[in-house]
Amino acid sequence: QVQLVESGGGSVQAGGSLTLSCTVSGYSYSSYCMGWFRQAPGKEREGVAGIGSDGSTKSADFVKGRFTISKDNVNNTLYLQMNTLKPEDTAMYYCVIVVAPCMTAIQALGALVDEYNYWGQGTQVTVSS
Repeated sequence: QVQLVESGGGSVQAGGSLTLSCTVSGYSYSSYCMGWFRQAPGKEREGVAGIGSDGSTKSADFVKGRFTISKDNVNNTLYLQMNTLKPEDTAMYYCVIVVAPCMTAIQALGALVDEYNYWGQGTQVTVSS
């Protein structure tokens, strides 16, 4: 059974930082893309950052320079370092395994919101002004 468990969300003031973590278990493939998407109330899901099976990373333009995605392959843990947070970053953040064939971060970022992916229960990030 595939499980993704996110943690690290919380409430911060604008300009603050948070680091999200996601531990993965039960996924039998050794090479796959992952990433983070977010969803705010009343809004559609949007891909935030992706990491390819080749190790490449890419962030969406709206978080570029502020958010960094990384992965610890030994411990099967995905991270999202979020700096200079803004109120518009307020959302539920979800860790994702991309099920479709994927190698690069660009491919990952484009596939994060696909319905057939695996994702966790989410962790809430709230940024106040």
